[in-house]
Amino acid sequence: MTEHPMAGKTLVVTGATSGIGLATAIGLAQKGAQVIGVGRSKTRCSEAEAFIKTAVPDSVITFFQADLASQKQIRELAAAITTKIKLEGNGVLDALINNAGTFTSWFVTTGEGFELQFAVNYLAPFLLTHQLLPLLMAAPTGRVISVSSGSHYGTMIHWKDLQLRKHYNGLWAYKQSKLANVMFIAELNRRLGANSNLRAFAADPGLVNTEIGLKQTSGLAYWVWKKRKAKGYLPEDGAATSIFLASDPTVQNTDAFYWKNCAPTPPSRYVKQTDARQRLWVLSEKMCGISYADYGLKSSS
Repeated sequence: MTEHPMAGKTLVVTGATSGIGLATAIGLAQKGAQVIGVGRSKTRCSEAEAFIKTAVPDSVITFFQADLASQKQIRELAAAITTKIKLEGNGVLDALINNAGTFTSWFVTTGEGFELQFAVNYLAPFLLTHQLLPLLMAAPTGRVISVSSGSHYGTMIHWKDLQLRKHYNGLWAYKQSKLANVMFIAELNRRLGANSNLRAFAADPGLVNTEIGLKQTSGLAYWVWKKRKAKGYLPEDGAATSIFLASDPTVQNTDAFYWKNCAPTPPSRYVKQTDARQRLWVLSEKMCGISYADYGLKSSS
């Protein structure tokens, strides 16, 4: 009988209908985990669920549909996941993998008025993690994993125009959203404290051959993404670090939070600025209408 190292564990993977997210969901299912996938399209959720059940015949996989550009739908998603886990399981979520991402060449706002990339790539993980935090903190070795990017290097937060409304550039917006994600992970660990059983990690998948940069893209940005895509790794390779961080027991006791190729890697210097991380955190709580302090997390250094 095949041994399943993650049997009995429940994990959520956003953006799990294609690319890195689908490869992550398959990899976790192969390890015996119960996987809850999240996708924006009802049709693609059904197709991905059927594909995984065929690829991994003994898998336990369920998909929920949600548009992560909508904070209302994120809250509804978290409520549905919470209900499912409490009714069918032990009230524990072992890992949340914030994988979903988007890119657009032009300035687009969500229904709640936020710039689309900032909303999906950053605010969605910030809010969804908060909403699922009680389940994650109940896990013996809980993990929050956000898929980041080497694009976070060499950039900074545009404090005077956070959503780049005055001078929008799709690539700048993407880089800033990925930087914000790494800052969130670093600050979440600090606020959880060294004795917490919940750890947060940023997973850098490297350059992966996916369609993310070709959607809602035009001009120079389209050309850049197409050139990068051609040199990219397979989605399975990009998913390897997320799967490793979700499943390997040895990472629980490490201080390293930024990982690439299943190994700790230094993040950008900007991420290490505690004051910048705290400033972003406060702004993010206001944008989402939440407070992590509700769960006992410390607020400042």
